[in-house]
Amino acid sequence: MMGPKRIVCLTEEPTETLYALGEQARIVGISGFTVRPAQARREKPKVSAFTSAKTDAIFDLQPDLVIGFSDIQADIAAELIRRGVEVWIANHRSVAGILDYIRRLGALVGAAARANAYADELQRGIEQVAAQAARLPRRPKVYFEEWDAPMMSSIRWVSELVEIAGGDDIFPEHAAEPLAKQRILADSDEVIRRAPDIIIGSWCGKRFRPEKVAARPGWAQIPAVANGELHEVKSALILQPGPAALTDGLAALAAIIRTWAGRG
Repeated sequence: MMGPKRIVCLTEEPTETLYALGEQARIVGISGFTVRPAQARREKPKVSAFTSAKTDAIFDLQPDLVIGFSDIQADIAAELIRRGVEVWIANHRSVAGILDYIRRLGALVGAAARANAYADELQRGIEQVAAQAARLPRRPKVYFEEWDAPMMSSIRWVSELVEIAGGDDIFPEHAAEPLAKQRILADSDEVIRRAPDIIIGSWCGKRFRPEKVAARPGWAQIPAVANGELHEVKSALILQPGPAALTDGLAALAAIIRTWAGRG
């Protein structure tokens, strides 16, 4: 077996990717937020949340690599590094970045050919959705909300997936920002001004409440609220920068936008 043999995955996307590549035997610990694949949740120890981790439990697993994501896990990574554990914190934020991540992770575990084939397959699926979206009679303006308190607009790969699915993200300038705090909306009236046709909620692990969104002051005049176009895409499908976002997440966005476009 080439590469690291005892991997702890602090987020879901390395777990999903390694299972897809048939390399799940290397995984000795996973995030408690992991839902894909369901098999991983049944058979692997859960040793982390997103912003916290059981570092003693991770250390006891004797990993030769821990994989995490973004600045939000910097403190976890630092503690493990100080204890002599090798850590890879990926920070990919785009659709192209997700595909590259899959290729890099595959190469790391000696499965480069399978990873490249898998990434190529995912790319073809994305291109098929884009081709279908190009034939839609109209494009909606879309507000994607990642959190409600404070209100936070979509991260870059989600914004790109909205565009691929046939919509126009109303906050593309926020999506380009690297940090979550830079996507917080200081003024909820800005959503009213930008008048989205569709509002999609994915509240990072809790259920989207469309009635609460519709009841926000002044929001009744937003086309999406007036026309009942408030939808949920589960965060497990779209907010992990891995295969799920490019498959089921993109498919969910495309179905919402396709239905809206067909009502015109």
